[in-house]
Amino acid sequence: MDRAASDVFTLSSGHVARWIKIVYTLYVCVLVPNYLLHYPPSNFLWFSDISLLTTVVALWLESSLLASMMALAILLPELVWNVNFFLRLIFRIDGIGLSSYMFDPHIPLYVRALSLFHVVLPVLLVWMVYRLGYDRRALIAQTLMALVVLPVTYAVTDPADNVNWVFGPGSNPQHSLPPLLYLAMLMIFFPLVIYLPTHWILSGLFISAAKR
Repeated sequence: MDRAASDVFTLSSGHVARWIKIVYTLYVCVLVPNYLLHYPPSNFLWFSDISLLTTVVALWLESSLLASMMALAILLPELVWNVNFFLRLIFRIDGIGLSSYMFDPHIPLYVRALSLFHVVLPVLLVWMVYRLGYDRRALIAQTLMALVVLPVTYAVTDPADNVNWVFGPGSNPQHSLPPLLYLAMLMIFFPLVIYLPTHWILSGLFISAAKR
């Protein structure tokens, strides 16, 4: 990328252009009230929604730690979401149904359109980690966040919504294991199977924020 092109995305006073911060913030300001009209507030406990909101703060503070945490939280799950979405959109293959609500005619089209942040947000976070550096403290910080979010999700959400899969893998609650045992296993699964591999990849691809 040449200097002129780079200046479109950066400011001399920071790593992220103000227009990106403003556009993203306005988008979130539109999404939140419209989501609240159609989904319960507990819907914002999804890690993808937590990441959506936290990225506003990460952008304005240009925080490598917050950007790195949110990248750990969603890059692998959003990859699965996008594969499912585009398989359904292009080939009419439902896959595991992770993004099936995007094709539910009972949900207004504009609400589903707002949910396309699942496509954009992973790209934005990877770009932010590239610009700001990868903060290796993110693995511990995001793990601690998950160890709080998952039990809270279990305590306050409806099993039918299965937010963050705390009641079972996929869209439906499981009945093979005691619910609290399954939750404990999930609290181990997220750090070891989702966060740790992503941490290794991001550590290898991007310069550490501590070295900048």
